[in-house]
Amino acid sequence: MKQLKTKIISIIEAMPETYLVWLEAPEIVPMISGPGQFIMVSCGDDAFLPRPLSVHRVDGGQVALLFKVVGKGTGWLSQRKKGETLDIFGPLGNGFTLNPDSQNILLVGGGIGIAPLCFLADYALGEGKMVTVIQGARSGDCLLPITCSQKLFDKGVLPSSLHVINATEDGSEGFKGLATALIKHYVNTADQVFACGPMAMYKTMAQIPELKGKDVQLSLEIMMGCGTGVCYGCTIKTKSGLKQVCKDGPVFGMGEVQL
Repeated sequence: MKQLKTKIISIIEAMPETYLVWLEAPEIVPMISGPGQFIMVSCGDDAFLPRPLSVHRVDGGQVALLFKVVGKGTGWLSQRKKGETLDIFGPLGNGFTLNPDSQNILLVGGGIGIAPLCFLADYALGEGKMVTVIQGARSGDCLLPITCSQKLFDKGVLPSSLHVINATEDGSEGFKGLATALIKHYVNTADQVFACGPMAMYKTMAQIPELKGKDVQLSLEIMMGCGTGVCYGCTIKTKSGLKQVCKDGPVFGMGEVQL
């Protein structure tokens, strides 16, 4: 973990009320052990606590964070400009575990939960895996375009290795309904399943018979205080006792979490 001031390379509104910011962070990139970790970002004088943001993508010495405006802190962050600096520290947490023997993986993202899954998709594609992404959102304008990056294409990764299925609650794009309704149609060929989204999505997943016996890993979205396990503000109940999302997670096995 490292604390530093980092320069904003770019910041755009990628979707309504959802922003993509690229940071110059060559000191942090080598410390990122894999997809699923997060970075704590200080969000102005009016926001006492830093905000945990998943690593969305990595490119050279740059890190991308994707976040939704949900309050004063993220509202302040959305108003930053190119060239300004942010106080950050990280990387933190334990991320997803990709089995070297897995050939086909299924990713399920609900809303802003797609943020860490894009990094996981890039990583898995680079390892020669076939990746299927089910992305759910309220409407079509809230869906993030997910493509095979030019960097991966240049390395010989075929675009056909990535299959993206969209689900919208209003039916404006893709399947009309929740992303979880599509899981049963794609899970049989998946060696592992990775998900990030609201707790309601996880509760639904826990009731899907086709997921029984599968390696299903969930990234928990929860408010954090310190991000390092000191304040115990993100403590949850698991089947093996109390654990801290920031220190023991944010990724847990679905069978471990009490849903």
